[in-house]
Amino acid sequence: MATAITSTSNSTSTSTPVSIASSSSAAAAGGSVINVSSLVSQLVAATRAPQDALISSQTQTVTTQISAVGTLKGALSTFQSALAAIDTPSSFNALSATSSNSSVFSASTSTGAVPGSYSVAVSQLAQAQQLVSTAFTGAAATLANGSLQLSLGTARFSVQVDSTDNTLTGLAAAINAAPGNPGITATVINGTDGAHLLLSSSLTGAANSIQVAETDGGTALAALTYGSGNTANYTQDAAAQDAQFSISGIPYTSASNTVSDALNGVTLTLLGTTGTGGSGSGGGSSGGSGTGSSSAPATLTISADGATIQNNVSAFVKAYNTLVGSISSLNSYDSTSGTAGPMLGDAMLSGIQNGIRSALYSVVNTGSSTYNSLASVGITTNSDGTLKLNSSTFAAALSSSPGAVSALFSGTGGVAATLNTQITDELGAGGAIASRSQTLIKQENGLTQQTDQLNAQMSALTASLTRQYSQLNALLSSLQTTSAYLTQQFAALPQVQSSKG
Repeated sequence: MATAITSTSNSTSTSTPVSIASSSSAAAAGGSVINVSSLVSQLVAATRAPQDALISSQTQTVTTQISAVGTLKGALSTFQSALAAIDTPSSFNALSATSSNSSVFSASTSTGAVPGSYSVAVSQLAQAQQLVSTAFTGAAATLANGSLQLSLGTARFSVQVDSTDNTLTGLAAAINAAPGNPGITATVINGTDGAHLLLSSSLTGAANSIQVAETDGGTALAALTYGSGNTANYTQDAAAQDAQFSISGIPYTSASNTVSDALNGVTLTLLGTTGTGGSGSGGGSSGGSGTGSSSAPATLTISADGATIQNNVSAFVKAYNTLVGSISSLNSYDSTSGTAGPMLGDAMLSGIQNGIRSALYSVVNTGSSTYNSLASVGITTNSDGTLKLNSSTFAAALSSSPGAVSALFSGTGGVAATLNTQITDELGAGGAIASRSQTLIKQENGLTQQTDQLNAQMSALTASLTRQYSQLNALLSSLQTTSAYLTQQFAALPQVQSSKG
């Protein structure tokens, strides 16, 4: 007679009958009555299936929560980044610099600039020296061998003139490639009168003049030298000169046309000279000052940079709206599909959300009864909880009362300052988010341990069942052999025939 055991695997609910005592079964080859391996495997699978399902469900829940908390943490961090531009009083001290004549100078501000208007007169631009040699018979004309030392300001380097470069073209290439060259560029220009060596400095300023001296002890290269008291071999096409200008009547000179040390917190880029027409160029071949005069200065205006402040506030509004979207997704519920967000009804999420809203809608002591809330400066709430910025209203508030607007965001109890503190606390090591993350990680580790323990238990169960059914299998096999023997013996007995009376 065959006996069947039904088991349910972890992956299917279909019941599969397993024969454990069939003399004709293919699994009973070699005298084996029971397929021990298959039977034990199915029994163990049926035993562990409910526990596997429970651990899997709990693991999925914890994993979803870990992901949701990570999403919330990232959204808060991104929002906090936008607060950095408006959460301190210095954030509202942004200044811009404008020039009344952009052909004379441009300007930019940095820390330390002070609002105000300043007259700027530029009489001379800084420029680099450029020298043109007297004519040679040709660029390929042979020069004498020797050595030259070139100087640019206090920096010096040497050039050896030999058979590899003893032409005007070769000399120019050797100068350009010389190690230690601080910024002298050599070029050959061919004219109707012959070839000329053009030496140009890359450094502006009177101190950065070019000198060329022969250092081989002879005079074979004397026609290429230039210096104080020895200017006949070159024509000065542009003089090495400093910029000369004044700010509010105070004169100043600079080796560069970019000046950052004349007016605190302001960098000037000099572009032309002042005078009739408002602009001009630098000096000519004689090295004199630029055209025009300082009689018609341009005006430098340092003022509050309303555009930058408004852009920063606009970025804050956009960042908050992004945060609202993230929180709404975590806390959502779709009634049609019955799908809930991973943090629907979560007390921690609700607490964070309520804290942010409280800061946004608070009335701040700004010293102004007019501008003391976000709504009063043009930041209002849409029906979906997002914010919108009325640029005109905000610009008017900033122009009318910049101190109050600054205090609204960055002062004690200000919106941005309060939000920054709240989020720092939430994201900190002792905050609610860190605490929740640690709890979830512990739960995840615990579920991993449960899985390991279950694996160990099932391994032990497998070994135990294998041992038991193997013994049963041996017993059944023995009984089956005895049965077969007896059947053969009974078949061999003489049959008793009955007689009819």
